Amino acid sequence: MPDLPYEAYELVEHLRRTVTDDERVLAAIADTPRDRFVAEHLRPYAYEDTALPTEAGQTISQPTIVAMMTAALALAGDERVLDVGTGSGYQAAILARLCREVVSVEVVDSLRRSAADRLQTLGIRNVTVLQAGDVLGAPELAPFDAILVAAAAPSVPDALVAQLAPGGRLVIPVGSREVQELTRVTLQEDGRRTEEHLGACRFVPLIGPGGFESEAP
Repeated sequence: MPDLPYEAYELVEHLRRTVTDDERVLAAIADTPRDRFVAEHLRPYAYEDTALPTEAGQTISQPTIVAMMTAALALAGDERVLDVGTGSGYQAAILARLCREVVSVEVVDSLRRSAADRLQTLGIRNVTVLQAGDVLGAPELAPFDAILVAAAAPSVPDALVAQLAPGGRLVIPVGSREVQELTRVTLQEDGRRTEEHLGACRFVPLIGPGGFESEAP
């Protein structure tokens, strides 16, 4: 691992003790400066194990959840990964260090643009950040070996399972708007799908196709 600020080192060691001993995942988190993905006034808290607010009412996920979701994808290095909900770009930056290519989609245009600029500034070249359209994911670019969704759905969206390659994994929070279960779906080679529940979590709701209806203001 690189020479890290003390706070970043402490966070990685905390994740090693509590979430995963996968050295590739831990190294990817260590190599990704979380303080570059939050507002300047929040940088003193960037390496705490907590979610932080970002732009447009969104959040950057708690590092424990990021590590858990990333490890659950079981990436070997040559995969194409779909990241649904770019947000700040932090999760996409970590995935980029673990796979061949990341396609990341974001519904909020200002978030998409700022995340793309941030990734470019950090020299991350294997992430394409796209504006989310009227369909969930990026079916025109499927299949993907792994899909990660950073927003909660009421059930596992069939539209995303359809974008998996045989043997592919989908990790997504599933449940109500208030509380969800982190779920891993594996598409078996024979077309069957299996589901595993990885623990309780809380994400912002996925709005639109495959997600929740927008609440009236």
